[in-house]
Amino acid sequence: MLATRILTLAEVEKKDQEVASLEEYPPELLIKHPLQNTWTFWYYTHDRQKTWEESQREISSFDTVEDFWALYNHIILASELKQGCDYSMFKKGIRPMWEDDANKQGGRWLMQLDKKQRTYDLDRLWLEILLCMIGEAFDDYSDDICGAVVNVRTKGDKLAAWTADATRSQSVLEIGRKLKERLGIHQRQTIGYQVHKDTMIKAGSATKNTYQV
Repeated sequence: MLATRILTLAEVEKKDQEVASLEEYPPELLIKHPLQNTWTFWYYTHDRQKTWEESQREISSFDTVEDFWALYNHIILASELKQGCDYSMFKKGIRPMWEDDANKQGGRWLMQLDKKQRTYDLDRLWLEILLCMIGEAFDDYSDDICGAVVNVRTKGDKLAAWTADATRSQSVLEIGRKLKERLGIHQRQTIGYQVHKDTMIKAGSATKNTYQV
């Protein structure tokens, strides 16, 4: 089931009243704040009747700060997803899968959480990654960011930021350092970068980190 909430009649009427009240404000106060990129939010749930790709569902795309918050505030939190479900957010036109042309030469900075962190850390860390991406927080290396994925799993949840080219070591490392800083990860704790090609070949076994910060 898609993780969106249907508005009640009372909520619809309230929304209509809010829209009507906006007419009282000057137009310059109603201008939305554009983002540098358009982003698409995806939802995955396991369905035995469908392929993995078919189970990936596009929720919505947005290109302003206000539309991001409108979407984020109307879907359930990552910590509330059922086991085996994912959220992904990628630049528009990029699918959340290794095989996509924009992803296949790249890799991911992977953060693995233990079970108890779902309650205390998962939502905070996921939101921070999203804000880093839409806010172009990686400066000169933001163009190398493809998207991010959160996997909710029984053994422990995962967060990953995907980049376009694993061979661009300076870009990959700078993105990793910025992520570590923004997520408040302790200096002594390392996070690793895995190349997608290695992950595909070694499915079912531990993939070695190509970079660490």
